[in-house]
Amino acid sequence: MSAKSVGIPDGTEVRIPLSKLKKSPKNARKTPHSEAAIEALAASIAAKGILQNLVVEPELDGEGAATGFFCVTIGEGRRLAQLLRVKRKEIKKSEPIRCIVDTANDPHEISLDENVTREKMHPADEFEAFRKLADERGLGAEEIAARFGVTAHVVRQRLRLGAVSPKLMQLYREGDLTLEQLMAFAIVDDHARQEALYESLPFDPDASTIRRLLTETHVPATDRRARFIGLEAYTEAGGTILRDLFTEDRGGYLEDVALLDLLVTAKLGRAADSLRAAEGWRWTEAHLDFPHAHGMRRVYPHGVVLSSTDEASLAAAHAELDRLTEQHQTAEELPDDVDARFGELETEIDRLEAMRTAYDGEDVARGGAFVVLNHDGTLRIERGFIRPGDEKPGAETGPENDVDARGEEDRGAEETAPDDEDDEGASDEEDEDRPLSDALVRDLTAHRTLGLRLNLSEQPDVAIVAVTHALVAQIFYFGANAHVVGIQPVKCDLAAHADGIEDTPAGKAWSDRHANWARQMPKDVAGLWEFVAELDHDSRMALFAHCVALTVNAVKLPFDRRPRALAAARRLAEAVALDMTAYWRPTVRSYLGRVTKANILEAVREGVGGAAAERLSDMKKADMAQAAEQLLAASGWLPSLLRTAAPREQTDLQREAERSELRAEAAE
Repeated sequence: MSAKSVGIPDGTEVRIPLSKLKKSPKNARKTPHSEAAIEALAASIAAKGILQNLVVEPELDGEGAATGFFCVTIGEGRRLAQLLRVKRKEIKKSEPIRCIVDTANDPHEISLDENVTREKMHPADEFEAFRKLADERGLGAEEIAARFGVTAHVVRQRLRLGAVSPKLMQLYREGDLTLEQLMAFAIVDDHARQEALYESLPFDPDASTIRRLLTETHVPATDRRARFIGLEAYTEAGGTILRDLFTEDRGGYLEDVALLDLLVTAKLGRAADSLRAAEGWRWTEAHLDFPHAHGMRRVYPHGVVLSSTDEASLAAAHAELDRLTEQHQTAEELPDDVDARFGELETEIDRLEAMRTAYDGEDVARGGAFVVLNHDGTLRIERGFIRPGDEKPGAETGPENDVDARGEEDRGAEETAPDDEDDEGASDEEDEDRPLSDALVRDLTAHRTLGLRLNLSEQPDVAIVAVTHALVAQIFYFGANAHVVGIQPVKCDLAAHADGIEDTPAGKAWSDRHANWARQMPKDVAGLWEFVAELDHDSRMALFAHCVALTVNAVKLPFDRRPRALAAARRLAEAVALDMTAYWRPTVRSYLGRVTKANILEAVREGVGGAAAERLSDMKKADMAQAAEQLLAASGWLPSLLRTAAPREQTDLQREAERSELRAEAAE
């Protein structure tokens, strides 16, 4: 077919109504354009018009006559973009489109040529071109996005890449840097810093390493200090935030660490001052972390009987809460006023219930509290600490302390007496007033101790009382020296080995359990024996178990050589049927972010399956750890150090059961 056959010379530029253009069946592109590509073309045409003519050929019917329509050989994407603009009512269907009529070349070949022989712009050129639009023409990200049919976020990413050091950009052009590495360098704007890091790296780093090294002096927005202060308060104080446009930065990185620490210290200090004013403590101290080496005795609140007025208010609140619950138990959604009333009642009940325990007024007057920052960015208040200098003289003393409190002069006189000295030659009057000699006291009490040992060895129930008394006296009382059984609890501060362990659900459960026992203790250690002896059997054994548990130390240290103790810890775990899934789960913070990619994949393989691990294998470590956390959340997977083997007796029973099944199958 020639152009003359339709009355249009070959190579003629004509304007054809959009409604008369069709997709050519001879177009080499069979895979349709993506919606994003059409969107981008539509935006570009709206801003700048069609920059490149469409190439068309006249459509002929079966007899070779022109139908009045034209098939688009080159420019199908631009035709679709214009149709999208028609749909948006930006133009009409009759919009004239500049086209070149081509009937001399094979339509399929020129369509293929159009898509094969062109070379796409290098991304580096694209990044710098976007940057030039912003710098020289003053176009913002939103305007550039509108002109090129991309999102403003994409434009910001390209502008950030365009601002990378020209030296690094050239390395990217030459293939010495990957796009991921370039994006990692773009997290900071300082060219000198970018180049200095590149020069200092002795190896080809992955993007996560570059990003970590460039932000190691910054604080991520997920840090507990940033969460405590809030990003808004930080920026209002003049702080700046570094954003990573290419990864999920979860709020970015806070650059002014000194300012952040100043804000945190000030806010903690204000909270400590408010607590002291509200509750009347002698002192309050603000700390970022709890000072475990405080060396103070701790007191706990004791039970208090509510006044008749408060008891009546509590009963009324419970009654109204029960009535509202019954009235609305079938409602799918509560009315706003009812929902608000529920909240008020629950707050009032919590307030009144909290009044059932209170610190002794004298303890508050001479004690204090620590205000510390939890690892989730919330405040934690630890009350009831008595400094040694504020202790009441003799407050914790028992009979042995009274003896120890004797004056130096008396002790010196007694120490000079020979061991074999007796009362021979002393007058009757002196015998009546003179105390027994040290030698005789030691002799008699040694015999008494032997008698105690013999009798106690035959009465295990009393032995439990004595051991529990000794443990409690040393764990819950400071410097009391009131125990007769020579057992000393050695406590291991787990917070020194696992950062934030006290903030975990398990840590809080232990703290609550300890505080609950402490509240029940007599204030004076002199009454401790009666307290322990009068407990019912189950309560006494529970207290004994609590004190023993506090001394357990199964922490494995790199310099610690105690394999027998760790083996005993394994046997103890089997004996108590320890299931660590109740107390620990694998998260980015607890495990996955602190091990290698190989360890992460092994965990997923064991916990979920090989297919799931395979899907994660190509991810960057940070993304892999996040994905693994979600996959392992409900799997019950544990690292080998936290697994408990089945007790030997159970294993033997299982093996015997398996053998029985095999014998039964063989008999069949």
